[in-house]
Amino acid sequence: MKIIQITDLHISQEATNTFGVDVRQNFLGILKAIRSSAPDFIVLSGDLCFDKADPQTYRWIKSHLDFLKIPYAVIGGNHDNSKMIAGIFETEHLLVGEELYYKRMLGSHCLLFLETSAGTVSDGQLNWIERELKHLEKDTVIFMHHPPLPGGVPHMDKNYALQNMEDVQWVFFSFPHHLSVFCGHYHVEKTLSKRNLTVHITPSTYFQIDWRQEAFKVDHLRPALREINLRKDGVVDSTVIYFDGNKI
Repeated sequence: MKIIQITDLHISQEATNTFGVDVRQNFLGILKAIRSSAPDFIVLSGDLCFDKADPQTYRWIKSHLDFLKIPYAVIGGNHDNSKMIAGIFETEHLLVGEELYYKRMLGSHCLLFLETSAGTVSDGQLNWIERELKHLEKDTVIFMHHPPLPGGVPHMDKNYALQNMEDVQWVFFSFPHHLSVFCGHYHVEKTLSKRNLTVHITPSTYFQIDWRQEAFKVDHLRPALREINLRKDGVVDSTVIYFDGNKI
């Protein structure tokens, strides 16, 4: 089972100043690569919009995704409105209040998609995650926007980390099997591991942050995707693939 994850698209209206990066062309180039890769599934893991949630932007993204005719899932990031996403991407039946979190079966694999657009995981969602994990008897894959472990990126860890990270970890660590978590938000490529948890932070399709610096600094402008393979032998392997970025 091959999954492509893309994250932190930050798609803007065409007149928006995106600091010299052609975010729309980056996205279209990534979609071209995805089509050539022919995955079974695509995941967009948040921050679809440049700054604030915009229905026209969501519709533009959806139109290009639909053209690929490859099944996909979308979750919100801190620059999104999950209720708006659900309405435009026709997943309103998955809303829990204004939160968009759900599970989905891909063949024999049960994937969990979480809601962190408010920078936290609500108590109701934590209870749902705990219940869902109790029904699972093997290693599981989770997609969420915010990393559930500190990422080693000072600017992001200090200012934009998941607010109730320890509560989320408690639920995850209580699961008796291994969890592979794929997220974004930090605009960097990182792999983190603690106890039964391996967290893969996937780079943005916009720009990447220099994780060596205390203050915010752009590292480079190469967009990326992550290819994830859920193998029949139970191994989860993933590879980040970078592309040349597009400037305005």
